[in-house]
Amino acid sequence: MIAAQLLAYYFTELKDDQVKKIDKYLYSMRFSDETLRDIKARFRMELEKGLSRDTNPTATIKMLPTFVRSIPDGSEKGDFIALDLGGSNFRILRVKVSHEKKQTVQMESQNYETPEDIIHGSGSRLFDHVAECLGDFMEKQKIKDKKLPVGFTFSFPSFSHGYQHTGMTEFFIAVLLTWTKRFKVNGVEGMDVVKLLNKAIKKRGDYDADIMAVVNDTVGTMMTCGFDDQRCEVGIIIGTGTNACYMEELRHIDLVEGDEGRMCINTEWGAFGDDGMLEDIRTEFDREIDRGSLNPGKQLFEKMVSGMYMGELVRLILVKMAKEGLLFEGRITPELLTKGKFETKHISAIEKTKEGLTKAKEILTRLGVEPSADDCIAVQHVCAIVSFRSANLIAATLGAILNRLKDNKNVPRLRTTVGIDGSLYKMHPQYSRRLHKTVRRLVPECDVRFLLSESGSGKGAALVTAWASRLADQTRQIAETLAEFRLTQDQLLEVKKRMLTEIQTGLSKKTQDKATVKMLPTYVRSTPDGTENGDFLALDLGGTNFRVLLVKIRSGKRRTVEMHNKIYAIPIEVMQGTGEELFDHIVACISDFLDYMGMKNARLPLGFTFSFPCRQTSLDAGILVNWTKGFKATDCEGEDVVNLLREGIKRREEFDLDVVAVVNDTVGTMMTCAYEEPTCEVGLIAGTGSNACYMEEMKNIETVDGDQGRMCVNMEWGAFGDNGCLDDIRTQYDRAVDDLSLNPGKQRYEKMCSGMYLGEIVRNILIDLTKRGFLFRGQISETLKTRGIFETKFLSQIESDRLALLQVRSILQHLGLDSTCDDSIIVKEVCGAVSRRAAQICGAGMAAVVDKIRENRGLDHLDITVGVDGTLYKLHPHFSRIMHQTVKELAPKCDVNFLLSEDGSGKGAALITAVGCRLREQEQKS
Repeated sequence: MIAAQLLAYYFTELKDDQVKKIDKYLYSMRFSDETLRDIKARFRMELEKGLSRDTNPTATIKMLPTFVRSIPDGSEKGDFIALDLGGSNFRILRVKVSHEKKQTVQMESQNYETPEDIIHGSGSRLFDHVAECLGDFMEKQKIKDKKLPVGFTFSFPSFSHGYQHTGMTEFFIAVLLTWTKRFKVNGVEGMDVVKLLNKAIKKRGDYDADIMAVVNDTVGTMMTCGFDDQRCEVGIIIGTGTNACYMEELRHIDLVEGDEGRMCINTEWGAFGDDGMLEDIRTEFDREIDRGSLNPGKQLFEKMVSGMYMGELVRLILVKMAKEGLLFEGRITPELLTKGKFETKHISAIEKTKEGLTKAKEILTRLGVEPSADDCIAVQHVCAIVSFRSANLIAATLGAILNRLKDNKNVPRLRTTVGIDGSLYKMHPQYSRRLHKTVRRLVPECDVRFLLSESGSGKGAALVTAWASRLADQTRQIAETLAEFRLTQDQLLEVKKRMLTEIQTGLSKKTQDKATVKMLPTYVRSTPDGTENGDFLALDLGGTNFRVLLVKIRSGKRRTVEMHNKIYAIPIEVMQGTGEELFDHIVACISDFLDYMGMKNARLPLGFTFSFPCRQTSLDAGILVNWTKGFKATDCEGEDVVNLLREGIKRREEFDLDVVAVVNDTVGTMMTCAYEEPTCEVGLIAGTGSNACYMEEMKNIETVDGDQGRMCVNMEWGAFGDNGCLDDIRTQYDRAVDDLSLNPGKQRYEKMCSGMYLGEIVRNILIDLTKRGFLFRGQISETLKTRGIFETKFLSQIESDRLALLQVRSILQHLGLDSTCDDSIIVKEVCGAVSRRAAQICGAGMAAVVDKIRENRGLDHLDITVGVDGTLYKLHPHFSRIMHQTVKELAPKCDVNFLLSEDGSGKGAALITAVGCRLREQEQKS
């Protein structure tokens, strides 16, 4: 509502009865806040209708995707041309964006008139004219021999199509939906304006141009303001015409594939009400204007609020009031009856605080109506009501957009910037203040900064072009970087073939010493047969946590396994201290557990899951080959870990245990799953580390005497590639991770596919992309420099299909990385490339194992189960699926079932101990 003070000013010299008569005509143009909130709700409903694929065809607000995915981030640079077509003047700009000390923009421009006969002529004439003007401009700039990127501001409703590459977009097509702003060029509606312009340029043949982006003037305004304020995510034009755009979540835009990030939507809100939605607030004057327009029934909202129609609206009101005798003593002159004689610029002049009444008298005198002082005040009042209505309606529709942004971000309070341009907003003395004030009332939960576009939309078009140009180059370079991680079928088959070669090298007595895949005998000769019985203690050492378990196995018709366990941490100083300190810590944990279970006096059989490379000489003797997974305890490598454990127990002098078996976690996993599924003869760990084991024919294991039956072989495949056989698929990032690891040159395969290293590979890629200016605005934070900060669990979270991009940003911000939505898209892509390669090369290794088993047994087809454990396999959203698919493709003659080990490798150690006890008893009896 109009403020009381303002009303008092206007009516000071008016007689009371005259005020009442004038208000009769003006009342329907004055809205209460309740009405404005209702209009805001209607627009919000229409906005959502335009976003939906199902309702878009019938929506009046078309919500056109622009394929602009971000505002300027300060990294744009280059030399660009911008074409700005949207009215009777056509503008061409040369925009130079440079990075010396700070980002600067230099612009040179020239205006070209678009004659009336071209505005209402044929499409070929219009685009020939544009091409001719562009040629003239390039000639004057002496750049005809350069193929500069061109941005085309085309300020008419058009639908853009983009072609997506690695989450980014290039611009190629913009189809004109309908002409507005008095343009009525034949043969263009429904056509691609880029194609028409390119055709006209080609026809000339004297220069070439690379049109990289087509944007609406509203989008250009948002981008121009976004250059100065990165919070800018809304653009509005309030001038000859009116329109708005804003950054919408891609997941809500049904007309565009993909759901990651944001995209600018051109609302084309001028058509709001074309379906009758605003009939209750349209007046007889609005209807008369519409009837006399070039496009009756269309752009009804625009006809109520924009500069093109506002002067005419006031003229119609004045004519009607004069006919009623309320103005000019009833005088009606030919000038007053002439369409277009009262212009919007006259409204701006009349509403000026000081000279407004003087201007009113001058303008009305030129219309021949001989105005009195009262007439001038009344006309000033009419102008105020009409312009105030416009500001109120714009505020209501803008309020709906701001509420939408707030809801999308799920924040209690929105802080944002609206970029704004247009002659009405800039020239009218009261318009901006009224708009801002009404917006604050309608959306009090939003803190809005209105930023005037000083350079128009041409600079914005150039910035979009700069962004598109940069993005195209960036997209290509990122794709080239990640292409190294995208292995072909032939490359994966080669990995499988090399793994088979290394397996054979490890099994052979002659070559075992130089083998990288050690194929260590475990002396586990049988999987559980169901007769195992008793109470067993199990230790599980394989990472930063150490587990002690009591496992009660009962045989019979209803086999049962009951487990009790406790987890103990291993401090880093113990992991990397002396061997004696490590095993004293382990024994202290066992002592605590036995106290906890009240079993210190029982001499229980014990199975020791020791998840590091060991050369076993019997089931209860294992020589540590080398530490992995960050362990560096001294005086352990080359020693029997069972003896080290027994010595630790002796030093403690509190209890005694019968150490029956030392096993690898991979073997424990296989045994756990084999207890449930007899066809399980392979174990796989895909977690912090990576390893596999399987039941090999004794006759093939040349390092162990005997050739009857089978024995489980611990492959220790993490060292695959340590001899350089995988160097052709290792990247600079793999080498960087390896060089800075605790064991450079060792466990290279594991470093490409295990959870301990994937996050670190990603971090190294992110540093490189940031150095090249593709991420985090080129700023490498201290956090990103920190080794190990990017944990593999973050890959799992970031790659989750359920995670929206804002949540990805939240994860990155939690890591101290100030990211944009574009950054989040790239980070997600990097994570996907690294984890996909990990799953594929793990699958290639497993394909080699199952094919080896099939060939061992001389089968055309093998049915087999693989027992699997490990956090990467269990928690990553895509790892298991990709690995399964890879095994299926690389080993087509094997039907492989993957069974997840629910109880970890500790239960397996107890089962191996139980099997060992059973076999020992059988040997004693025989």
